[in-house]
Amino acid sequence: MYNFDEVIDRRGTSAIKHDKYAGRDLIPLWVADSEFRTPEPVIEALSNRVSHGLFGYTRDNESLNLSVKNWLKNEYNWEIETSWILWCSGVVPAFNQVVRGFTNTDDKVAVQTPNYPPMLKAPSLHNCHALLIPTKLVNNRWQLDDKALEFILQQPSCKVFLLCNPMNPCGSVLTEKELSRIIELCQQHDVQLCSDEIHCDLILEPGVQHIPAGKLDPNSITLMAASKTFNIAGLGCSFAIIPNSKIRKQFLDAGDGIVSHPNLLGYPATEAAFTHGKAWQTEELTYLKTNRDLIQERLSQHPEFKVVCSEATFLAWVDCTGLKVDNPFQWFIEAGLAPSPGADFGEPQFVRINFGCARSVLEQALTRIDDHLEKHRQSS
Repeated sequence: MYNFDEVIDRRGTSAIKHDKYAGRDLIPLWVADSEFRTPEPVIEALSNRVSHGLFGYTRDNESLNLSVKNWLKNEYNWEIETSWILWCSGVVPAFNQVVRGFTNTDDKVAVQTPNYPPMLKAPSLHNCHALLIPTKLVNNRWQLDDKALEFILQQPSCKVFLLCNPMNPCGSVLTEKELSRIIELCQQHDVQLCSDEIHCDLILEPGVQHIPAGKLDPNSITLMAASKTFNIAGLGCSFAIIPNSKIRKQFLDAGDGIVSHPNLLGYPATEAAFTHGKAWQTEELTYLKTNRDLIQERLSQHPEFKVVCSEATFLAWVDCTGLKVDNPFQWFIEAGLAPSPGADFGEPQFVRINFGCARSVLEQALTRIDDHLEKHRQSS
């Protein structure tokens, strides 16, 4: 048994999530890292690496790459070659590298919306135009608008599709039919598919299965990391799986002289997580599912909120239209919570709540919502 109920004081560690609202009585439930202590095998691997005392230029190695290969085989029945693995300093730099390497100035990049801010911003950083593919609610599940998807991917000069699967912030996991449709359209219109799958190891809904893009499409670029699942995002380490050697070279060339190698501590942490972290991850998913169900149950009691059950991630995407306020994010701040403002994702009437925390913290947050909602009703 692992203690996910432990509340760890992160003050004094320069944690972004907590420092942003330092000195204020706000529960920080915004940026997407969890509050869980990293698995002991990861901590031990880091300790052993630090005790060596030398921290010079470091590259990946065979055992690290085999840990990724084995993880993908065991989790997704995806057989890869270790030569397909390219190590990156993070998923966000990696998909920016894709835009840089596979577009020219004034080209178009398809991006689903809502989406987390770095992905929405990526096209403009490389002098490209974003073509937004909306997400719609069908049978209480968020999914891409298929008509918009087809229309946008056939646009002239649309060169890249930045996909986020599982979706952040919506929490949906693409079915094989949905992913196959995307691949078919990308191939038909010569669009490079780049799939950000950083939350793929956080599937919460029974019966839902993540399918890596590269498993179905050898011409795709699949971006993954151990960072979200095992709470090691600060170590700056991710990887791209690119089966096609020509596309692999094009990706590498795009980062030449600009993109740095991963943090050397990210290598042993990732290897330890994928080699020894399965039991920890299994309990984490059970804990997160209970947190997800709790926030779903409590917020669904109020007509002011609508929450669709997240199939994956530790993020709840909350529709606050029923509050009838101009700025739902500010409403939550006044309630004593600091979620992510939906405006940053393209939907001002939503907020994103991170429930990757101890249950006692989540219960405190939900009580604050209840209390503030009662005051809100009385003043309306």
